[in-house]
Amino acid sequence: MEEKVGFFKKLKNGLEKTRKSFVSGVDSLFTGFSELDDEFYEELEELLIMGDIGVNTTMSIIDGLKERVREEKIKEASACKQLLIDTIKEQMQVHEEAYEFLERKAVLLLIGVNGVGKTTSVGKLAGQFKNMGKKVMLAAADTFRAGAIDQLKEWAGRAGVEIIAGQEGSDPAAIVYDAVAAAKARDVDLLLCDTAGRLHNKKNLMAELHKIHTIIEKEYPDALLETLIVVDGTTGQNALAQAKEFSEVADVSGVILTKLDGTAKGGIAIAIQSELNIPVKYIGIGEQMGDLQRFDAEEFVNALFE
Repeated sequence: MEEKVGFFKKLKNGLEKTRKSFVSGVDSLFTGFSELDDEFYEELEELLIMGDIGVNTTMSIIDGLKERVREEKIKEASACKQLLIDTIKEQMQVHEEAYEFLERKAVLLLIGVNGVGKTTSVGKLAGQFKNMGKKVMLAAADTFRAGAIDQLKEWAGRAGVEIIAGQEGSDPAAIVYDAVAAAKARDVDLLLCDTAGRLHNKKNLMAELHKIHTIIEKEYPDALLETLIVVDGTTGQNALAQAKEFSEVADVSGVILTKLDGTAKGGIAIAIQSELNIPVKYIGIGEQMGDLQRFDAEEFVNALFE
């Protein structure tokens, strides 16, 4: 519980830049307008889009807000702020079944471009799952980035879990194949696979991911395959574009949003969830093992608006 309280405090501090750039504008809007007219909604629309929430999500939020304003017969802008907060929370809810992989044998495939915190996310999740009493194994399938294998080995040591690794430059799909065989033989609960974020070109990278996906499905059909895309929260709309691109070649089931500490683009969490219909399942705000936690819509929006 103490860790959770500490995480919320860090999250709140981490979202300070987003609050200053986005939420302060929203606050001014609600106090600056006395009635809910077209100009009010136009200003709100502009603020939400500028806050990296995205066009489609913004329109969805405003439509939902207008509907609730009509239903509850609200006339004044100042009375509408809590409705906006509640509407955003509804957009971002993640249901318990999103974490079904924790209740059965599963393979977690972490994908995303280099530099987003993919390898460290694998390590942090491994440590957390191990602390939950799960038998965890890692697969070092990012064989192209210099130092990636050693970095994951270090995280495996820190978390106290097994790792299957090869040489730098070896075939990533072969590593995953060996890891799946080892996970089955050793009755592992959760196999976490780190993957390459860049090959010679985008086409090669996507083909490699597809190959890995196919191996897992063929060799371990009894396991639940969870594909999580890791994106860097500081990159705003670019993170959304990456998530879109990867979801075109892989059946992405969730998002890990990293580096939310100190970003002015925290609104991207709202956009990703709504625009792609893919839940944000974990958020990261630092380098420590406990600095990656399950996403909680209530907690996130409260931290954003407080």
